[in-house]
Amino acid sequence: MLAEAFVDAEYQEALDWLFSRIDYERRPSGSYTAATFKLERMAALLDELGRPHERIPVVHIAGTKGKGSTAAMTAGILQAAGYQTGLFTSPHLYRFEERMTVNGRTPSRGDVVRLVDEISEASARIEQRGPDFSPTFFELTTAMAWRFFESQHVDLAVLEVGLGGRLDATNLCRPLATIITSISRDHMHLLGESRASIAAEKAGIIKPSVPVLSGVTDREAREPIARRAKEQSAPLYEIGTEIVVSETTARGGRDNLRPAKWSMSVETPWGRHESLQAPLPGEHQVSNAALAASVADLLEREGYEGASAAVRKGLAEVQWPLRIEVVGERPLTILDAAHNNASIEALIETLRPVTTGKRILVFGTSQDKDAAEMLRLLQPAFDETILTQYEGNARALPCGELAGLAAAAGLRNCCCEPSVANALDRAHSLAEPGDLICVTGSFFLAAEVRRLILDGGGVSDGHYDVSSRPVALT
Repeated sequence: MLAEAFVDAEYQEALDWLFSRIDYERRPSGSYTAATFKLERMAALLDELGRPHERIPVVHIAGTKGKGSTAAMTAGILQAAGYQTGLFTSPHLYRFEERMTVNGRTPSRGDVVRLVDEISEASARIEQRGPDFSPTFFELTTAMAWRFFESQHVDLAVLEVGLGGRLDATNLCRPLATIITSISRDHMHLLGESRASIAAEKAGIIKPSVPVLSGVTDREAREPIARRAKEQSAPLYEIGTEIVVSETTARGGRDNLRPAKWSMSVETPWGRHESLQAPLPGEHQVSNAALAASVADLLEREGYEGASAAVRKGLAEVQWPLRIEVVGERPLTILDAAHNNASIEALIETLRPVTTGKRILVFGTSQDKDAAEMLRLLQPAFDETILTQYEGNARALPCGELAGLAAAAGLRNCCCEPSVANALDRAHSLAEPGDLICVTGSFFLAAEVRRLILDGGGVSDGHYDVSSRPVALT
């Protein structure tokens, strides 16, 4: 017991050190610009650690939406094929360790302590070069993932870009393939106002001669990706041309009482997959599943035997929280991490055919999001709206400001509950058993509500909750 308590104390100390670093996931958007992100600093940190990123093959995934789901599907397929597979994603839901898993397993608390010790020593050495060489939270976390994957002898890793692509800390990897899932307007203060400028930043992950798989269909966004691929002599395979999706069918269950999952057939340049089922609800997941199947076929050609044959089994076993996730039945309660216009539109379209009574929205978002436009899109789809703000994170848009935007948009039947717990209680007080409650607008909001509903432990500090159980990620 004493030994366990000692490890717990060291673990908490390690997390405290990590979360004391600059964390742009939890800072208002006005506090940083594109110039803040410096790959030279990340390269210096990895040099101090022996360059682990150069020894692990990678599938590197960027995109405005869908990159986390596609990463989970790709990792699930490779794991089903028998490969020791690392998966790096962000942010975490319950515990910091969820960001880096190997075949679904998170690092132990002892692993976290050892990794932080190693990373902090390397960080201290490069910080001697000057203030510009003080690594951020995300850079340190990315370096930890590399060292964890190396210690677990992974066969390959699947990396989700944190923000953008070109200047992201993950972009020093040596990929076997890159994937760009979609392009829509988000993080405009960093990536630009147009889809073309955003696409150019995402296309920064394209490497010389490394195949690119793209789910981008918008004409304006496709051109910068194609141009970058040509400049890098990187073969480009796009959904709708080289990757063909057909026979798409919605399967919503009896009487459409739940959001539908979709089946499809996928023809890639290297094979064909009949009647696959996307593991997550929504037609938008068809493209993500098709990209995961396609990269499996590509990796099979690169020597990863069994990857193609494992597509069906791997997809079937994927679990990925907060993607139109059903967490309650009567009333039907759905959590979704949608936080931009495109993902809100996908949510609305997925919920449209679901058979329900009254529809109640719980909405909160971040300061750097287009809250007014998201509310405008959501208004016709819901009968009641409860505005709120997530806790423990300075990026939250205050409930009062959100209420002002709602009033300006003419939002009807709308109220404001600054406490997430009170907002959820109010939603349940308004709902009958046959109604729908949907929580959306931010990953951080959906995560807080998930903890309240499934754990009953209340809202944590927004960083980590060492008493919570980890969620199964793959």
